[in-house]
Amino acid sequence: MWPYKSDRSSSGLVADEMKADIFEPAPVQPYSESDLNWRDDNSRVIREHNDVSLQDTELVSTQVPDWSEYDVVLFGYPVWWQEAPWVVNRFIRDNDFSGKTVIPFCTSASSGVGDSGIHLAGMAGTGDWLDGKRFSENPNERAVREWVRGLKLN
Repeated sequence: MWPYKSDRSSSGLVADEMKADIFEPAPVQPYSESDLNWRDDNSRVIREHNDVSLQDTELVSTQVPDWSEYDVVLFGYPVWWQEAPWVVNRFIRDNDFSGKTVIPFCTSASSGVGDSGIHLAGMAGTGDWLDGKRFSENPNERAVREWVRGLKLN
């Protein structure tokens, strides 16, 4: 799942409820707060958004330890311009999701999940990708935990 910033993030709450492992596909060049300022035309995310050639972000690693042992993957991400952030693209392309059920979920201040999960599934090319779920930027802990329980994965 990505990203995992705190126990109060949707990813942190999902992992806690599932007692799940977490893997964060971290960029080699981490994003600072100013890099993520989508209101600043000179910020990194705006430059990358406007120039697709800058979106192929190198990751520290795309290899999840014991990846073959996982049959269910809950994939968490923030929404950037109504899509999953391009930071995760290399992770998606570099991993084989064959035989895995993938459940995307995202956080957003205002956008819905949109077609982000569908686009990730298309990029992956393998796996059984289920419909995604959107949580607010500051997720309601009870709502996240109820959603996870409703998946009936335990």
